[in-house]
Amino acid sequence: MARYNGPKTKISRIFGEPILGNGKWLNKNSNPPGQHGATRKRKTLGEYALQLREKQKAKYSYGVLERQFRKTFEEAARRKGVTGENLIKLLEARLDNTVFRLGIAPSRPAARQLVSHKHIVVNGDVVNTPSFQLKPGDIITLKEKTRGLTGITSQVRGKNTKYNWLDWNETSMQGTFIAYPERESVPENIKEQLIVELYSK
Repeated sequence: MARYNGPKTKISRIFGEPILGNGKWLNKNSNPPGQHGATRKRKTLGEYALQLREKQKAKYSYGVLERQFRKTFEEAARRKGVTGENLIKLLEARLDNTVFRLGIAPSRPAARQLVSHKHIVVNGDVVNTPSFQLKPGDIITLKEKTRGLTGITSQVRGKNTKYNWLDWNETSMQGTFIAYPERESVPENIKEQLIVELYSK
């Protein structure tokens, strides 16, 4: 199963945002990586560079590599509505992202690991595919045996109230994917229109 295993702080320094973590190291060194850092000669990015940068930011944020990201974009383009918004909706509907949003795991990589290690149940069936696309009404829970593992259950912090497209029952440790989120509800700082323009070239 392909995933990014490179340095996380370096990626955060490229974009100047805590994309792959809590960003605590950005306070110590927020300069872009490389020999010259912030003093490089070219400070303004061209149109293509800006578009590519947004695509890379989206890929790193959701933990998706190029081939899978392109497939997700093609699916978004086939659906009715605005392609950019459809892309964000599909990325948010990934099982690993939803496990993270529900507060079952502290980060997307941790959520991905929970899914791939068969700790997550969707509608009564164990699903070990992080890219599994959820549909409105799907119910996500921890496997019965997993609920007895304090190492995992101690990490469960509960859903953030601003994610109004999800519902979480703390007593039964059960989450519901209510609907695809509206773009303005998704907190990720991604300019999806630039990604659409990039793939439209």
